[in-house]
Amino acid sequence: MWRPRLIVTLIFALSCSGSAQWHVQDSHTSADLRGIHSIGNGIAWASGTNGTVLRTTDDGEHWQLCAMPPGADALDLRGIQAFDANTAIVMSSGKGNLSRIYKTSDACHSWRVVFTNPAKEGSFAAISFSKPFAEARGVLIGDPIGGAFPIFLTADSGENWRSWGRVGLGWKGECGERRPKASKNEALFAVSNESILYFFPGAFLFVTGGRSGARLVYSDFNDFDGPPCRTTFSSVRLPLARASSSAGAFAVAAKNNHTYFPLRLMVVGGDYTKTDQTSGNASFLSSKDGAHLPLSSYFTVTNPVNPPHGYRSAVAYEAFTNIWITVGPNGTDISADDGRNWRSLTPAPMDAPDADKNWSALSLPFAIGPKGRIGKLRTEVLRP
Repeated sequence: MWRPRLIVTLIFALSCSGSAQWHVQDSHTSADLRGIHSIGNGIAWASGTNGTVLRTTDDGEHWQLCAMPPGADALDLRGIQAFDANTAIVMSSGKGNLSRIYKTSDACHSWRVVFTNPAKEGSFAAISFSKPFAEARGVLIGDPIGGAFPIFLTADSGENWRSWGRVGLGWKGECGERRPKASKNEALFAVSNESILYFFPGAFLFVTGGRSGARLVYSDFNDFDGPPCRTTFSSVRLPLARASSSAGAFAVAAKNNHTYFPLRLMVVGGDYTKTDQTSGNASFLSSKDGAHLPLSSYFTVTNPVNPPHGYRSAVAYEAFTNIWITVGPNGTDISADDGRNWRSLTPAPMDAPDADKNWSALSLPFAIGPKGRIGKLRTEVLRP
């Protein structure tokens, strides 16, 4: 005999059990997805290999396969930033002119190139914008060149880009070397487009890795409107996995985004060749109130007692539940105490057996991964 009320009750209980998590969605593509940006109201954009761009306006019920940006059929589109349902920026990574910025203003029916990497030996690694205002400011960073990180800025939603600084290319001149210096064998990881964070008007930070170890590097002043030579950089060493070109910090997120001080940051990473290694894969950073120089002396770094259960490539903060969530190839973890203790989310009977795994990037409520993988988080899993 059918008992509808019992069935509904059972389904509700399972969904709220703390196990049900990702609803795997149909992306209509087999491309490896690299970038994801959800801006709310059901609108999200995603990008990936072979010039793939996806778009949804109904909270993931349907994902539209966008027109391919011109000349992007062999490009790896590793970063995407959306402004609204019709407008978005997508970033490709690759050597020299394979690193490009495309923009659409007509719901991805057409694209145009707005910027190409000027350095033949360089490669774009990550891109981040302020909140989606009509004239949004943004920052773009690339792999180190000549011992420093190339940085490009825009103040008009990506229409025009300029190199860091106001003297010539901004790399050298009356101010000396303006770019933040890179340590030997230091690198950026262009895995989830989360290695850089625009956290306050004119101010940004980024995280690094490589054989020299992991760092968080941030600007002490803004360079958009300030006088020449004013901006400087400080850095904090991070106790994450090191001594390998495949290890370090991969992603950073803010608890109080778009607030200058105090900063509350979560950094995740590890070694992507050792996906099950639980040491050196997360740190929580907090700063004191007020602006002090150098800022590095005002950060407290806290390591987890119970860390995430493997290498993690993306992290996000869910403000309503006060929960951090981090993902990687081997699973999903959440923390309710600013990263001191993490616990795994495991699939419930209603989930796919691998619902917790094979994720590379995150923009709540969505996560993405290889072979067109998209999941939408059931937010009830985050509630106590």
